[in-house]
Amino acid sequence: MSNTQSRAPEPVASEHIALKARNVSFSWENTPLHWLPNDPFATHTINVLHLLLPAGERWFVHVYKQVLPLIRDDRLREDVIGFIGQEAMHSQAHDEVLPHLKEQGLDPTPYTAQVDWLFEKLLGDRTLPPGRPRQWWLMERVAIIAAIEHYTAFLGNWVLNAEELDRRGADPTMLDLLRWHGAEEVEHRSVAFELFMHVDGGYRRRARTWATAFGALVFLWQRGARFFMENDPTLVDGKASFKDFYRGGQAGTLPSTGDMIRSIPRYLSRAYHPSQEGSTEQAAAYLASSPAAVAALAAEKGTA
Repeated sequence: MSNTQSRAPEPVASEHIALKARNVSFSWENTPLHWLPNDPFATHTINVLHLLLPAGERWFVHVYKQVLPLIRDDRLREDVIGFIGQEAMHSQAHDEVLPHLKEQGLDPTPYTAQVDWLFEKLLGDRTLPPGRPRQWWLMERVAIIAAIEHYTAFLGNWVLNAEELDRRGADPTMLDLLRWHGAEEVEHRSVAFELFMHVDGGYRRRARTWATAFGALVFLWQRGARFFMENDPTLVDGKASFKDFYRGGQAGTLPSTGDMIRSIPRYLSRAYHPSQEGSTEQAAAYLASSPAAVAALAAEKGTA
């Protein structure tokens, strides 16, 4: 391991929890196209999750299965296996929203085809000689996932506390999907970072791949929001702008720009550890009351 941290990040021990996948399911027939009433921009900005996550989380699973043989810590191995199970379920749950959007006249295929290419080709396996080149590319992807997971945990923590969505009458099924997923992102927020620190831990790689991941997420998110707004059959000349995003953050219907900016130095701090952010207790409390998670647990007990 080269260029490692000069000061080891300190995890919060009480924030660790055994991870398990919850076999949730959602019914979308009663969910309107604008599931946040009278706010197509906030609706579609959040809907970008359905475009990015299925391919992205399949890619996470694919990369982590390659890393499993390199893990020398039993607890971390169990965490990674639990993470893989949860991410596979997230991918499936968001993927099932896409046919519903298509039925409502908003076909996401042109955009998802580009996202699939990004994860399967650009970030996929490469024909590299065994040894250092192949190991380098694997570590790069492990570091990129750690950076992405910083932001999925950020979004998970945000949606768990986004009371304005409730006040504005957000569709309960969509809100449950987002909060179930967000709670699990908070629940497993430390795994990707701890895996990176275990197999590599280089600070320069962490900083470099953060810049790659953050830039890609901003680019893909604004393209996705613009795609939805321009192709929404109910809108005339629909547009997406940073000003609208900023206003949504001020109103509480989207993450605030200030909070997102403040998250950057936290991740880049040499003392950073994901367990220092968010609350496992809050995530567990939501998962104990989530209609989808409760139904999945009941079904599991019924077949046991």
